[in-house]
Amino acid sequence: MARTEEQHKRPGLSAGTAAGARITASVYTSHVPAIGAALDLGKSNEPYWQPLFAGYEPSKAWLKENTPDVIFLVYNDHATAFSLEMIPTFAIGCAESFQPADEGWGPRPVPVVQGHPELAWHIAQSTILDEFDMTIVNKMDVDHGLTVPMSLLFGQPDAWPCKVIPLAVNVVQYPPPTGNRCYQLGKAIRKAVESFDQPLKVQIWGTGGMSHQLQGPRAGLINKEFDKDFLDRLIADPAGLSLMPHIDYVREAGSEGIELVMWLIARGAMGDQAGDKPPRVVHRFYHVPASNTAVGHLILENN
Repeated sequence: MARTEEQHKRPGLSAGTAAGARITASVYTSHVPAIGAALDLGKSNEPYWQPLFAGYEPSKAWLKENTPDVIFLVYNDHATAFSLEMIPTFAIGCAESFQPADEGWGPRPVPVVQGHPELAWHIAQSTILDEFDMTIVNKMDVDHGLTVPMSLLFGQPDAWPCKVIPLAVNVVQYPPPTGNRCYQLGKAIRKAVESFDQPLKVQIWGTGGMSHQLQGPRAGLINKEFDKDFLDRLIADPAGLSLMPHIDYVREAGSEGIELVMWLIARGAMGDQAGDKPPRVVHRFYHVPASNTAVGHLILENN
């Protein structure tokens, strides 16, 4: 989305330089709540769960060598921070910290999430002035949509190894944002990060999905062919993938498969979508089932 000359000169934003912030990689993963329960209850080595957790071991090793300063984590709230009384389409967390949410059985035993208010406010300013209607949130608890991905990729540390900026996206109450809107927001987030004048390494994570439906006659739906095609297209043709209509997600991936639009935010933020070289595929993993869903995972590294 083009900026006006006046917007380019707005206070607090500087042109991206080698000394400024940059997005180094994008990470994509499901955030199934039962995964968090398996970890918290010490079941990760049981035969049912062991193959799933083994699939994340290469990514955990890579992250130890490539720990970012900040993760911009895209997820959806599951009626904990927000309810049907207030449903923001895009809500960015600008607080100093975020407590693990109590989702009905007590908060998960995971570290408090430490935010990065300065970068979060900068991204909020930049994207709002680029005409994206972001809701600014200065206090919210974060549920399994955020904490399960952190546990999958960092294990069970006493403290998370980096700052996190949450972006909660409405994919629960119709209408959710389109894939194209999410993809374009990713581009705007990349521009915002690159105009921040601190030398930060930033990763952007897209979470949720893959194919699953939790209710109705199709409860338990898993579509392996759709999921694997989605991963192929996410890597090779995200712009084309962004044009998939809502009804295709629902028909092919189940009612909760719409969560996959959040992956397009992360993909739109990658450098090749602004003319750089295609990203390197660090790791790709797909597993069925985990609880009653399919689990997908991908890491792309900017060249």
